[in-house]
Amino acid sequence: MKKENLKSSTEVPYKPTKRKKVKRHGKVYKVFRFLMMFLLSVFLIIIISGSILVTALTIYILNFADTTSTISLDNIEVNFTTRFLAENPEYDKEDETSEEYVLYYSLNGNGEKRTWVDIEDIPMFVREAFVSTEDENFYTHDGVDFKRTLGAFINVFIPIYSSNQGGSTITQQLIKNITGDDAQDGGEGYARKIREIFRSINLEKTATKDDILEAYLNIVPLGNNVCGVQAAANYYFSKDVSELSVKEAASLAAITRAPALYNPVYDYDMNVGRANDFILQNMLDYGAISTTEYLEALEEELVVTGDSSYTSAVDSEDNEYEITGVTSYYIDAAINDAIAILEDEEGIDYDAAEEKLLAGGYTIYTNVDLEMQSEVESKFLDYSTFAYYTSDDDTLKAAFIAMDYNGNVKAVVGDRGEKTVSRSLSYATMARRSPGSSIKPIASYAPALDKDLITYSTIFKDEPIEIENEDGELEKWPVNYSEDGYSENWSYNNYFTFEMIYKSLNTAPAQIVQELTPTYCFNFLQDTMHLTSLVANEDGKTDDAYSPMVVGEFTYGVYLDELVAAYQTFGNQGMWYKASFVNKIVDKLGNVVYENQYVGEQAIDSSTGYVMNRMLEHVITNSSGTGRYAKLENVDLVGKTGTSNEWQNLTFVGCTPEYVSGVWIGYELLTEIDRSQYKNIGAIWKNIFGEIADAGTVTEFTMPDTVVELKYCTKTGLIAGSNCYSTATGYYKDSNIPETCSGNH
Repeated sequence: MKKENLKSSTEVPYKPTKRKKVKRHGKVYKVFRFLMMFLLSVFLIIIISGSILVTALTIYILNFADTTSTISLDNIEVNFTTRFLAENPEYDKEDETSEEYVLYYSLNGNGEKRTWVDIEDIPMFVREAFVSTEDENFYTHDGVDFKRTLGAFINVFIPIYSSNQGGSTITQQLIKNITGDDAQDGGEGYARKIREIFRSINLEKTATKDDILEAYLNIVPLGNNVCGVQAAANYYFSKDVSELSVKEAASLAAITRAPALYNPVYDYDMNVGRANDFILQNMLDYGAISTTEYLEALEEELVVTGDSSYTSAVDSEDNEYEITGVTSYYIDAAINDAIAILEDEEGIDYDAAEEKLLAGGYTIYTNVDLEMQSEVESKFLDYSTFAYYTSDDDTLKAAFIAMDYNGNVKAVVGDRGEKTVSRSLSYATMARRSPGSSIKPIASYAPALDKDLITYSTIFKDEPIEIENEDGELEKWPVNYSEDGYSENWSYNNYFTFEMIYKSLNTAPAQIVQELTPTYCFNFLQDTMHLTSLVANEDGKTDDAYSPMVVGEFTYGVYLDELVAAYQTFGNQGMWYKASFVNKIVDKLGNVVYENQYVGEQAIDSSTGYVMNRMLEHVITNSSGTGRYAKLENVDLVGKTGTSNEWQNLTFVGCTPEYVSGVWIGYELLTEIDRSQYKNIGAIWKNIFGEIADAGTVTEFTMPDTVVELKYCTKTGLIAGSNCYSTATGYYKDSNIPETCSGNH
């Protein structure tokens, strides 16, 4: 039987398995997946790049912060008005309301008007008018208001930030005003903002809020070249800042938005509109004013003056002495004096000192006597002061200066006629002219008397000395000159010292200089009498010679103010003080930069000074004295005239018990003065200063204990003995009294 291949009955029959269909994605899916992968990649790139950028920016900013300069408020380099003050002629120390000083002149650096005022002198509502407008969080932030800064940044792209305040705080605005760092566009604009932020933060660490606000309120631009609330109060309302009303304070704060447009002089309505609608409302909301004050301010009519000449810096509203426009000769000299002082005190050069003075907000206390200065100025405008008659070719120049015996210059005028240019040439302080015979008392007589070589009654013979001329030959020198201009031969007569002086003979000084030597006299003038214009050796020229020392024929001449200062020694018992126009300088922060300590020099012995004084008296009182036309009625006057070669310069220096003064006349180019047209130099001095001098309260000079008044013999010049029948009174140093005359004449 054939065997069959049968499956077991227990085995499951085989069935083929069905495959599941794979669902395939379409193109949309593929695009979506690609996009997601791309966005993820971009996001990761942004995150990585952003991290790198933030890290780099952080490092940059931190490094930038390290190199950002720190701002100090101790020396703010902006322009401030420098003020020149003078003693008030009407000051009454018993009257508490009387002001000791009045304003003489305001000097505005670079045309801007600025006057510093301390924070305590600014009313609180004035301060808060600016704070509530410019930086309401000023007292709580640390220099930067980041919320406002972010809002200002967002507003650049999405104008949704509604605040009327900008992003900069008062501290940041102050930084910008101090540094002038105001770049706006591009990378430099962002760099400037970063610098400003760090500087503001640093400043807030070192300065108080009051210091910052004080500086801000003193330099904030307020239109019309006016900066700071004090200058603005002066200019817009003719008031001191302390006198402002709430409405006026709001008006000033309104200017800050756009000083060229919102100042009340340029556009009254725009200014008042902003003050009413915005500033006053801010002040009310800020709590700076009450509702009543707010309503009253809205109703107040703003009165705008726009007076550029007004200043309340010294509380003098009706200051008749205030000068605007062209500077006076006194102010010119005070400016130059102050510059020289700053050079010395600050250790800087002339240009730097001048720049600091013109824009530094200094207060300069001058030595001027306002009434005297005004009187002298009026005399220089009157032709009859100088001339007998007017003439079309009246081009004579002139100068005058008066000071007290501490060197304080009280009045100065540098030329005739109306002054039309500021800081012009002054023949009193800037021009070097030959002093002629007025040099004799300080170049020959005083040093000889101080060395006890001569006395009041020493006898000199009117005869020349012999000096070597240019050819190396000896010649007789010098000649004498008379007042009428004709040369005279030597008389060979004997004259006492005081006679030689009042006759202004040249022979005695020549003999004295020969004995002392020209070099000694040169050094005496330069080192003891402080004449700075002398030439030691310049291109073969020198003042170390006979002619300069005897008759004043210097290489360039001397300055009138220095010549007059040297004559102090004859009215001040030998003391010399430098001529000074400035007594004190105070900076804008109230620090005293300089104050005259009045440290004089005992140039000559006190007895020498007084004996010279008595000899110079004869120049005035003697009927043939060269200075007789200057004689006063009530007050002692001593002095000396000077006539240079060919009558090209005429000089007179006079001393009264209260003042020493001098006048010079001559032409710009050396020319002989027409003495038929112009008056005697002593008479000119009297026309200018005589009335003032003769009204002095001190009428006589004081004789020191070291001088004795004795009779001398008019035959020998010795002290008169019992047998001397002709005597006169003389004055002698107690250290150098002549022998007694025997009477055997």
